[in-house]
Amino acid sequence: MPVALVALAPLAGCRGRTAGEARVSPSSTGASHEAARETRPVADDRPLIVFVGTSLTAGYGIDPDDAFPALVQKKLDAAGLRYRVLNAGVSGETSAGARRRIDWLLRQRVAVLVLETGANDGLRGQDPGATRENVQAILDAARRAQPPPKLVLVAMEALPNYGEDYRRQFRAIFPELAKRNGATLVPFLLQGVAGDASLNQADGIHPTAAGHRRVAETVWKALQPIL
Repeated sequence: MPVALVALAPLAGCRGRTAGEARVSPSSTGASHEAARETRPVADDRPLIVFVGTSLTAGYGIDPDDAFPALVQKKLDAAGLRYRVLNAGVSGETSAGARRRIDWLLRQRVAVLVLETGANDGLRGQDPGATRENVQAILDAARRAQPPPKLVLVAMEALPNYGEDYRRQFRAIFPELAKRNGATLVPFLLQGVAGDASLNQADGIHPTAAGHRRVAETVWKALQPIL
């Protein structure tokens, strides 16, 4: 075979395969496009509810699907309310830690911010004035967002270890800041759960799955009316 024909033979083969691919029937092409659409990820455009919190929000010691933010998602779905819950709880976090990461969390468009912080401040006997300052800074950051989210502030209680005066100062933080910032107040996250051994894990601090169901009811009562 002449050299020129030898050189052209592979190119002819390539052209033949290309032509064959071009002759795919319209019905096959349509099916391929339909399959591509079915497998392509669909953006979730539901307004976002972000739960910022401690191990109580994160669901320490239980399956995350049993933590109260996930249970709130189920209540939203059952009620036909198109919102998507993001659990941004971090075990061991203080109000200072929440303050450091709030700007990052607010980079996404947040419809509702549910703030549960301060529990670890109280456990460590942190100055209530510092906790108040941190919580206010978080609420300020949320109000600067465009558009600003609706605010839900979850009240916490200090343990009696540091005396009644400390508990009184700590308890006053949340209703005062909720009123000042126009936030909906959850009076106490662990209402009906704290002190009940049947609803808490062995440490006596973190709720069991059953305890989280009780917590979800408490949060839902405050959250549902503003959605």
